[in-house]
Amino acid sequence: MELSKYNQATDPHFLSHKIKEHLELIFSIISGLLILFAYISEINQVENIFIAILYISAYVIGGYYKAKEGIEDLLYDKSLNVEILMIIAAVGAASIGYWHEGAILIFIFSLSGVLETYSLQKSEKNLSKLVELAPEEANLLTNDDSIVPVRVSQLKIGDRILIRNGERVPADGEVISGVTSIDESTITGESMPVSKQAGDGVFNGTINGSGSVVVKVTKRNEDSLFQKMIQLVEEAKGNRPPSQQLIDKIEGPYVITVLAVVALMLIIPPFAINWSFDQTFYRAMVLLVVASPCAVVASIMPAILSAISTGARNGVLMKGGTYLEQLSKVKAMAFDKTGTITKGQPEVTDYETIEDQQDVLEALVSIEKQSSHPLAKAVVAFGESQKLTGKIHIESIEDVPGEGVKAYSPQNTFLVGNERLIQDIEHDSDILQNKRKELQNEGKTVVYVAKNDRLIAVLGIKDQIRPETKALIQFLNKQGIKTIMITGDHENTAASISQEAGLAEWISECLPEEKLSQVEKLKETYGSVAMVGDGVNDAPAMAKADIGIAMGNGTDVAIETSDLVLMNSEIEKIKQSYKLSSRLNRIIKQNLVFSIAVIILLIMANFSQNLSLPLGVIGHEGSTILVILNGLRLLRG
Repeated sequence: MELSKYNQATDPHFLSHKIKEHLELIFSIISGLLILFAYISEINQVENIFIAILYISAYVIGGYYKAKEGIEDLLYDKSLNVEILMIIAAVGAASIGYWHEGAILIFIFSLSGVLETYSLQKSEKNLSKLVELAPEEANLLTNDDSIVPVRVSQLKIGDRILIRNGERVPADGEVISGVTSIDESTITGESMPVSKQAGDGVFNGTINGSGSVVVKVTKRNEDSLFQKMIQLVEEAKGNRPPSQQLIDKIEGPYVITVLAVVALMLIIPPFAINWSFDQTFYRAMVLLVVASPCAVVASIMPAILSAISTGARNGVLMKGGTYLEQLSKVKAMAFDKTGTITKGQPEVTDYETIEDQQDVLEALVSIEKQSSHPLAKAVVAFGESQKLTGKIHIESIEDVPGEGVKAYSPQNTFLVGNERLIQDIEHDSDILQNKRKELQNEGKTVVYVAKNDRLIAVLGIKDQIRPETKALIQFLNKQGIKTIMITGDHENTAASISQEAGLAEWISECLPEEKLSQVEKLKETYGSVAMVGDGVNDAPAMAKADIGIAMGNGTDVAIETSDLVLMNSEIEKIKQSYKLSSRLNRIIKQNLVFSIAVIILLIMANFSQNLSLPLGVIGHEGSTILVILNGLRLLRG
């Protein structure tokens, strides 16, 4: 059960956690106040020992976290980082009497560290909170309908669980009794509750809103969509894109180079250009500050995590910044057809008969109601849309594998199926023959209906294109991205769907194993390729592509293989993700150019002796704060 606000506010453990969470900020504020008190004491000519204590305290308190981080990296990872440069610069400034400048350096450095920590916490919030939302207990219904609380990890497929109003759904399952509405925003990103009744699926981690329901568990806890999302989150948090890996790799050598240059600067200027030791040492300390790559290091990860967070908030989960960073760089995007380009739900689009339309359709509905085939469901749905219920009595049905069915009523014998099923019966209607050719040319699946060995009707069935697909394809084409559909359908169907959707190319009659080789060919031709799919047969191709994108209602294998998951199966979210990727890369470039330019300008100003240590600190740490804030702009939708 979730804690109330009152309990949270009065719980000492909760308060302790919140204090620890903000301890770095508290230390930074105390450091700033100590510097202010020391400065006032200097003006009022207070004893030097008291002023020294204030400055030393400001150093220790303000620099604690950064010094700890730098020393731990040095001791345990044997690596040098920017924190070491800051420590040396601050101590060096104090050693030649510039206590005030060194303290300001520590304070602003700690403040930028606080802001960076905040940005990372803010960016990860939408991801990490998923783990906290995972239910731990479920109400198991026994055979005698008594309720037994059990751990979610103990639930088995087939168990019945009771979910009361306001409780979180503890497992993926199917409603078997009751009616309710469920808040699925944690899964899909949609804010409106979704109505649920018998036969509807529910997801682990969502919130039951308006009624109690009994649910049959259909997946083990570790296989639930919610747990897969948590796995994606953990991968996203640990994944570092190539640009960040490069900076991490060069940070150590860069710090060593700066230290070497500073060492040379301490030796050469007194002899070469007659600088005094104090002047030389001061310039060396300024160089330590302004040459530190703090802003460069902070240019990427805050922006990456902000973008991942925004994607998650809008129903797109990413396994890491690498894939989001690369998305706007793809040159070709391949799509599966069924369930991706199309809805995955065939619909009757055409109906032609030479007998009474309503009588024939009534017979069709009566026959197809007894089948679970997707085409049969499409016919039934079409009949029901015409207010037909299938009232004709069908005595028996005989399945003809790969062809269709034979159905027997008291007066008639019907054949319903493909062309092979009716090849031996009479085709005497030009109207039906012309309609058949028209439907085939349009790439539609033709269903034939014969009565008493005579063809009486044809139906055209088509898996309709998602309404939002055309807009996405048009957008991608405008970006210069080659759009290709890879499908197992026949050439006519593939051509018809592709042309209607606006795809640049299509590859038809592809067996599942051939999709992989087609993606390999696309990579050879275009370089960077993304693959969008939802089925088991798409998984190998998605894994081979540079970026695999899975529909959220797809198979577990497709979701596990993918790099991006469209949680609500809204294919238009690819457009949003592409734009987010473009913004991310633009902001990273801005940050890197700006931070490097500031370092160069500050180093030049230092060598020309026109830069004081406080101004160097403000310029250096100010640029760090600015690049972090620039990255945080990606938290906006």
